[in-house]
Amino acid sequence: MNSRVTSDKCQVTGCGQRNSCHRSRVTRYRSAFSLVEVMIALAIFFMAVFAILGLMSSVLRNARLLQSKKGVDAGMVAAQQLCLTNKLVEEVQSGDFGDMYPDYTWTMDTYEAATNGLFQVDIIVQRGSSGAVESKMSVLRFAPDSAPGSLTKLGGTR
Repeated sequence: MNSRVTSDKCQVTGCGQRNSCHRSRVTRYRSAFSLVEVMIALAIFFMAVFAILGLMSSVLRNARLLQSKKGVDAGMVAAQQLCLTNKLVEEVQSGDFGDMYPDYTWTMDTYEAATNGLFQVDIIVQRGSSGAVESKMSVLRFAPDSAPGSLTKLGGTR
C-alpha cells in the first residue's frame, strides 16, 4: 500500500489511487465561481435593471404628457376634411368641433401651389374665446383630378 497520499479521503480509506483523488479535489475547486466572475455578473445585472427602470420612467412620463394634453390639433381637421374627397377646390372653409371641443374653431385655406395639381392646405385651429392660435398645419396634396386653380388659369406661379 502506498503511504504517501495527498487527499484526506485517500488517507482514511486507504484506496491508494492518487490520480482519482487528485482529480476530485481539482474539480471541487473548479466548480465554484471566482469573486471576479460574481462581480461581473452583478455589474451586468444592475446595468440591465437600471436600463429597464430608465425605460419605464420615460414611458410613464410620456403617458402623463399624453393624458395632460387635451388641446385640439390641426391634424384632426386634416384627417376629417381632407380624407372626404379626392378633389380639392380653392376656397376658405371654417367650422367648429361641435360638442367634443365647444370652445375651438378651425379655418382651412386651400389654394393651388403648382400648376400640376399640387395644392397647399393651411389649417389653423383657434380657441374661440380668446382667438389664440392653438395649432397650425400646412399640408401639400397632389390632386390631379381637381378643378384648375388660379395658377393654372393664370399660367404662372404664386
